[in-house]
Amino acid sequence: MAARSALLNVMARAAEKAGKAILRDFGEVEQLQVSRKGPADFVSTADQKAERILREELQKVRPDFGLLMEETGEVVGKDTANRFIVDPLDGTTNFLHGLPHWAISVALEREGEIVAGVIYQPVYDEMFVAEKGAGAFLNNRRLRVSGRRDLADSLIATGIPFKGHGNGPEFIAQLEAIMGQVSGIRRFGSAALDLAFVAAGRFDGFWETNLKPWDVAAGVILVSEAGGYVSEIGPGKNPAGGASILAANPYLHPSLALLLRNAGKPKAAKPAAAPVPKAG
Repeated sequence: MAARSALLNVMARAAEKAGKAILRDFGEVEQLQVSRKGPADFVSTADQKAERILREELQKVRPDFGLLMEETGEVVGKDTANRFIVDPLDGTTNFLHGLPHWAISVALEREGEIVAGVIYQPVYDEMFVAEKGAGAFLNNRRLRVSGRRDLADSLIATGIPFKGHGNGPEFIAQLEAIMGQVSGIRRFGSAALDLAFVAAGRFDGFWETNLKPWDVAAGVILVSEAGGYVSEIGPGKNPAGGASILAANPYLHPSLALLLRNAGKPKAAKPAAAPVPKAG
């Protein structure tokens, strides 16, 4: 593995420290103090603890950088060119139900571009890291996206709209467009890990709408540095901050994009056959 930059090491250490702190709460979810912050959208003491640790660790080393955090919002720094984008617990609902599929995500945005990212899965002690131009890694092992070329062989991940979030009919149309073409679709409940798994070749592709920058920022550079392609589903050019995201290996991305963009659109009617002239 190429040497990590000092800044990427800071991000990884902060994610690991926060992850180990909230791992103690995992498995004791019945004792957690939980408050609703919206329909089917929870915030727990674990989220708040992790975000506090991440903020302290990152600001200790880069006090002038800005911060964009899921729970407390944006903190404008003196250094307006750089900011950390933080999701202290992606997969909160999984965490609160005792499901071991959740992660901590930290990205560095420089002048509007994601240049480094860390996604840490504490339960399995998996640390996904990537830095612009330096590749993507899982626990020091180089990552590459899958090499599958046929949709029929592919395993695709997605996110399903839930109460108060997303466009159900739009998703159903997209699901119908994809599910008949692929070998399987999975919904695990953490966009950050879905993207990390695309980078690792565990999934061949991932799509979702109605996400926030902290859900996907670190995953975007992980997939890109692992040789994959990330875009919005529609014409937008900003998957880390847009209304939708599609990530896949380079072979499958064009086909998936076409299917998703045409989902729900009426198919063009075949032109009627010309009448056969009667014999005179």
